[in-house]
Amino acid sequence: MRIDKFLWCTRYYKTRNMATEACKKGHIRVNEQVVKPSREVYQLDKILVRKNQINYQLTVLDIPENRVGAKLVDIYRKDTTPAEAFEHTELLKFSKDYYRKKGTGRPTKKDRRNIDDFLDEGYDETE
Repeated sequence: MRIDKFLWCTRYYKTRNMATEACKKGHIRVNEQVVKPSREVYQLDKILVRKNQINYQLTVLDIPENRVGAKLVDIYRKDTTPAEAFEHTELLKFSKDYYRKKGTGRPTKKDRRNIDDFLDEGYDETE
């Protein structure tokens, strides 16, 4: 089976075209070699998939006939991705600056609500 079809069948990519593009961009490696989308995949091949800044490491256990359901994916591949790869993405989420810099542009809806809450606390109901 072709590598792009295998990745689509095992639900790593939503469409076969997305899997083909990933191969063309060099995000897919089979046995440590960058491959074309037409590369054949065999049992016990080691596949490295770079997706969403995570390097997924797979071992091919069997070749599916067609696209398989999510519950049946584990029959055809063994995921050997280390846990550190997922922890790395969690750190990236925390390190990003989610809010704009102070003093640039209009307040966001969240900023506006914080301002309103702050101003409401300053007033007494007796006035």
